[in-house]
Amino acid sequence: MDRLDWNLARAFCATAEAGSLSAAARRLGLTQPTLSRQVAALEAALGVTLFERVGKALALTEAGRALLAPAQSMATAADAMALAAAGAAEGVAGRVSISASDAVAAHLLPDIVARIRRAAPGITVAVVVSNAISDLRRREADIAIRHVRPAEPDLIGRLVGETSAHLYASERWIAERGAPRTPGDLAPEDVLGFAPVERFAAHLAAAGVPVTAEGFRIVSENAVTVLEMARRGLGVVVMMREVAVRVPELVRVLPDLPATPIPIWLVTHRELRTSRRVRLVYDVLGEALGEMVRG
Repeated sequence: MDRLDWNLARAFCATAEAGSLSAAARRLGLTQPTLSRQVAALEAALGVTLFERVGKALALTEAGRALLAPAQSMATAADAMALAAAGAAEGVAGRVSISASDAVAAHLLPDIVARIRRAAPGITVAVVVSNAISDLRRREADIAIRHVRPAEPDLIGRLVGETSAHLYASERWIAERGAPRTPGDLAPEDVLGFAPVERFAAHLAAAGVPVTAEGFRIVSENAVTVLEMARRGLGVVVMMREVAVRVPELVRVLPDLPATPIPIWLVTHRELRTSRRVRLVYDVLGEALGEMVRG
C-alpha cells in the first residue's frame, strides 16, 4: 500500500493496548462496529491478520506484534504534533487538577509535570495526592491516574498500559540479612505491611510469601512512608516497578515470584474532554505514562 491511513493505525494501536474492541472503542470515542471495520480495513490493506481471538479477548498475531512498535511510533509522533500545536495556541491556560496515589505523585509525576509545563506554560497543575479513588463527578479532580477500570457511566478512561509490582529490599538490608532464595526465607516481620493488612497479607500468602496480618511489625497506608522505611533497611517492600527503579538503594528480591499486575488507567469526566487545557494535560499524561510502562 502506498499510504497508511492514520485512523486505521490508531484503531490498531488502541485495540492492541486495550485488549478488546469494546475497550478500545470507548477509549477512542467510537462505536465498536466502526472500530472493528477500521481494524479489518487495515488488515485488508496490509494483507495480514493482526489479531486472533482468545476467549473474549484479542491477542496479537506474530504479524501484529511486529507492526505494533512502528504503529506506536506513529501515535507518538501524532501526539507530539498535536501537543505542539496545542501548546503554541493562544488561550491554553488555567488550572488542571490531577489525582494520583502518593507513590505515583512523588516518584512519577514530577517528570510528567515538567513535560506539561514545557507544552503549556500557562497551565497551573494542581496535584491531588490520594490513595482513595477521587470522585471526578464531584470535581475532586479533573483527571485521575487509577489502577482500576472506571465503572461510572459519565467517566471515560484510557488504559495506558499494565505494569507490575515486585518485592524489593535495600542493599543494606541484604548485606545484613542475606538475599532470600525462596519465599520461605522471609520471616513475617521482614515484610513491610500495607493497610488494610488482612487483604495485603492474603495477597502475599497467595503468592507464596508466608505472612499473616498479625506478623507485620511495620505497617502504613502510605506507600511513600513504606518505601522510605525499605530504603533505610527496615524490611522488604512490595512496590510498583516504575517507582522502585527510581530509588537507587533498592534491589529486587525473589525475582521468580509471580508479579502483581497493575493496570494504569487515565480517567476524566466526559464533559471535561471538551476543555482544551484538560485535553492537553490528559494527552501528555497518557503519552508519558505509556512510555514509562513500555520502558
